[in-house]
Amino acid sequence: MTAVVGRFAPSPSGALHIGSLVAALSSFLQARAQGGRWLLRMDDLDTPRVEPGAAARILDALRFFQLEWDDEVLYQDARRPAYRLAIERLKHAGLAFDCGCTRREARSGRVGIEGPIYPGTCRTGLPAGRHARSVRFRVGGQLVRVADAVRGSYEQRLDRDIGDFVIRRADGIVAYQLATVLDDAYQGVTEVVRGADLLSSTPRQIALQHALGVDTPRYAHVPVVVDAAGEKLGKSTGAIPLRPEKPGAQLTRCLVWLGQRPPETLWDASARRVLNWGVDNWSLDCVPKALETKA
Repeated sequence: MTAVVGRFAPSPSGALHIGSLVAALSSFLQARAQGGRWLLRMDDLDTPRVEPGAAARILDALRFFQLEWDDEVLYQDARRPAYRLAIERLKHAGLAFDCGCTRREARSGRVGIEGPIYPGTCRTGLPAGRHARSVRFRVGGQLVRVADAVRGSYEQRLDRDIGDFVIRRADGIVAYQLATVLDDAYQGVTEVVRGADLLSSTPRQIALQHALGVDTPRYAHVPVVVDAAGEKLGKSTGAIPLRPEKPGAQLTRCLVWLGQRPPETLWDASARRVLNWGVDNWSLDCVPKALETKA
């Protein structure tokens, strides 16, 4: 049997908050409940959004909650040569192409599930007078299915729903879709447990996995924690901050949001005791299938 490897991959654009703690806890428990390893990766490629000191604060917060990871932390910034090589491989195979369109031009197509679809201007080569700005992955017309362990079957036809998507931005930064696929393969990740807001990204990642010849991990997308107005509790929307006391109670609240049934005694327990209970009792079958859960 393949050894189970899970991961948590926060972006160091701010402090860890209650929504990201839910994602960290669910991925941790899914790995540990199967006797697997749990890895930590800093998605720090989007340098304009990286906040100085945020990575260190995230590590401190995870330690505070006793969420202990295996091996050294992987920083995406150190993986840039691997990303460049993969892009060249895809271009050489005809699976990616240079695009000279501005952002406005690229968004002039019909509307897909995440906004305007790229109209294909540079798909067969850069028009005269154009210079390469970004690099796009060339999608096909096949149906891409995700067998999600929480949400069930989810599918997209990428040419109709998404279009040729960017894998290297005009500013030279490698896009999330490509970087996460390469890093999951590099780290041997078998279980990707993350927020349901990333479910629609998964078919693109599976298409890239097939193109690059790497394995597809098992996916499970857990509900995103939202406020009373239905807004995701993220760094940019005034997320509920983590308190500097009672880590066990905060972890227990996360277990409740994840559909688990912790006993009342855990609300006053230590973080270690809550995690031990979580590992012994964790069930993906109990996680709500809804995209969101209210704080």
